[in-house]
Amino acid sequence: MEKVGSSGLTPVDRVLDGLRGFGAHYTEFTRGFAAHLGLYSTDAAALVEILYAEDNGAPLSPARLSERISLSSGATTALLNRLERAGHIVRSREQPDRRIVTLRSSPEIQGPGREYFGPLAEHMGALLQKYSPAEVARFEEFLGDLQVTMDAVLAEQRE
Repeated sequence: MEKVGSSGLTPVDRVLDGLRGFGAHYTEFTRGFAAHLGLYSTDAAALVEILYAEDNGAPLSPARLSERISLSSGATTALLNRLERAGHIVRSREQPDRRIVTLRSSPEIQGPGREYFGPLAEHMGALLQKYSPAEVARFEEFLGDLQVTMDAVLAEQRE
């Protein structure tokens, strides 16, 4: 049985509460980015997903973006049209199958994106420096397991 702390929460409860808090803060950063750029919050969330995927070497297709931000394909198309008109993204056909569209950030948005999220990335990097490589590896394992679990629950809910 887990020991309940003075807050009345178990360690698992406190971890889950911390994850919810992180999610809320990240959403707040995305809303701030939207305001900074004069975008709808959903458009900014999509732009952040596009930038993040591109930074990780796995640019998104419109269908994958639609899944990531939980919008219908029609709503995603309208959103992408707005971002493209604003000069924030470009759509390209980079795959051997020319029907597949790849979403890329425009050079004009990369600077503002790094400027806005750069301090957060720097602070998060500094925070992780406090932990040993073994601890960071455990965090990485936990977050990977968390992602798989959440993906599975979301898939179940879609069915």
